[in-house]
Amino acid sequence: MIYKQYDFLSKSRFFFILSIVITIVGLVFLLTRGMNYGVDFRSGSNVDITLSQSITPEQIQPVLEDVGIAEGASITPGNNRINIRFSEVLTEQQDLQLRAGIEKLDPQATFEINTVDPEMAKELGRNAIYAVLLSSIGIIIYVSIRFEWRFAIAAIVALLHDAFVVISVFSILNLEVSLTFIIAVLTIIGYSINDTIVIFDRIRENLRFAKIKRHSDLQELVNKSLSQTLGRSIYTALSVFIAAFFMLLLGGESIRMFSLAICIGLAFGAYSSIFIASPLWLILKGRNVSNKPKAPKPNKDKIEI
Repeated sequence: MIYKQYDFLSKSRFFFILSIVITIVGLVFLLTRGMNYGVDFRSGSNVDITLSQSITPEQIQPVLEDVGIAEGASITPGNNRINIRFSEVLTEQQDLQLRAGIEKLDPQATFEINTVDPEMAKELGRNAIYAVLLSSIGIIIYVSIRFEWRFAIAAIVALLHDAFVVISVFSILNLEVSLTFIIAVLTIIGYSINDTIVIFDRIRENLRFAKIKRHSDLQELVNKSLSQTLGRSIYTALSVFIAAFFMLLLGGESIRMFSLAICIGLAFGAYSSIFIASPLWLILKGRNVSNKPKAPKPNKDKIEI
């Protein structure tokens, strides 16, 4: 197969610095602002209202004040729908009064109310963390068995990098984090490791037949492997990205954050497989390879006078 070989590793220092900067900025926002947790991860009630006519948040605010639930309420308008999030769990009486007040504005309005108590919110948060940790541990074990420990370390660093970038973007933009976001992160982890393993498999295959004498030989092998898998990586990422992008544009409010997380994760998943995982493996593997060329053997047939 004919392919054009690129020198990916010549810019590896730049991409390492870029990823470190993104990580630091994300960490600062996480420590100072935290995440905008949805009702799935904190107690309260989330009310989705599908409307048959246009109603503004300014029209709904007096209804909340009449019911006595305006304090701590967050109103988010959408396309023919309104989302209202309450920091406290609505009582049955408050629920009925809210429905009655909205139906005066739009008699054909339909309601979907989700309520999470404090204990359930804590349990969902713990289970989400366990899911990410267990999937990461399973990937480490799988890659270590199939390849070697250097591949495993490089793969898990790239994987955590992708997940953390998505989390950082949601923290910086103050976007809501719900259960669909956790599903998106797990999906990104699966995609990222799949793309990385394809590249690592090609590196291992080329390494089997290569004669590595110097560090430059190893670097050339990695560049060759990345060039051979570049088309496959781009086409796979692009095909999934296009589907996720149109889900973001045309999908409902309930899957919008999921689609956005997938789009971000796909872009950085392809990026990290090429510019993070592979150069990191080269650094680990290159420690066993000399940078200096071997000295030429003396010519025994030469007679010194």
